[in-house]
Amino acid sequence: MRPASRLAGLVLAAGRSSRAPGFKPLLPLGGTTVIETTLGLLRRAGVSDITVVVGHNAAELLPVLSRLPVRCVLNADYDAGMFSSVVAGVKALPADAEAFFLLPADMPLVRSHTVRLLARSAAKAGADVAYPVFQGERGHPPLIAARLAPAIASWDGDGGLRALLARHEAAACDVAVVDEGVTLDIDTPDDYRLIVERYAGRLYPSRRECDAILARLAVPGAVVRHCAAVAGVAGAIASRLNRTGFCLDEGLITAAGLLHDLAKGRPDHTRRGARIIKSLGYPAVAAIAAVHHEIAPAAGQQLDEAALIYLADKLVKNDGIVSLDERFACSREKFAVDAVAQAAIAGRQAQARRIAAEVERVLGINLAEVVKTV
Repeated sequence: MRPASRLAGLVLAAGRSSRAPGFKPLLPLGGTTVIETTLGLLRRAGVSDITVVVGHNAAELLPVLSRLPVRCVLNADYDAGMFSSVVAGVKALPADAEAFFLLPADMPLVRSHTVRLLARSAAKAGADVAYPVFQGERGHPPLIAARLAPAIASWDGDGGLRALLARHEAAACDVAVVDEGVTLDIDTPDDYRLIVERYAGRLYPSRRECDAILARLAVPGAVVRHCAAVAGVAGAIASRLNRTGFCLDEGLITAAGLLHDLAKGRPDHTRRGARIIKSLGYPAVAAIAAVHHEIAPAAGQQLDEAALIYLADKLVKNDGIVSLDERFACSREKFAVDAVAQAAIAGRQAQARRIAAEVERVLGINLAEVVKTV
């Protein structure tokens, strides 16, 4: 990776927010504001030199920014459009910057992991511009070489920055990411509601991000279908339990179910898969995936997200729902002459039965009734 001290951040916060449900940079998000969240993701990625371009509502925004380690630049011509803010910001970049991340203030869901990946990929490719690409769509923040700054500052052609960078397409690279946040901004009230919802679930990937992860790792279709079935079964059980007063995170359960077997077919697939998931920035999902095959008994048989994924995995064979007896009969037959394996299988079956019994006790119905509509 390029030295973090030579990578700058340029955050655009000068626009009018005319279609949004308020001034976008100062909209509430997770106990803070949208712009503070956006700036925080850059700092966590190691980008410490950040310039924020302000304009509309600067008098409201500057007191917030004054508490943060950022440089502020006023674009008095902000009504001329976003490119005027890009130019103002580029002119204020530090002299020693090798490249800069260009990020609108209203894109707080970009993951720090993505920013670091862009830096590594751009350095490896020697690219003038590195674009994050999620499921075929380019997003933000592009990482732009500082050597393009003079051309940006003097550009007077039509089409703004997009048109200028198109001239450098031969020296650009696309970086495939599993981060839906690179395409999510706040233009409308519906956009803002989605940002708030996704921010609340930021500890796990969205469904689209799970799909992108599975595709990137070339997980076989049969495994993908098994994972989807496990996610469906675990989600159905969690939904019923939550109606009784539980506070299970159904989004976390869905993500863990969809990803739990992503390393299936490879040696030590459970731990290998957990390591991959953790490396992508999802430790909570990784912790569940790490115990989906074998989970330690809990006092009083705690019904948490990990227990439900463990149980669901034992209720699904291939991509079909089966009983615990059917599921474990296959395992016992496969290892019929291996006494050690037989003992392990018996232990896993006993644990699955304990979890199932607790689910049935809480719900007051047979487990088969809960999962039959999945």
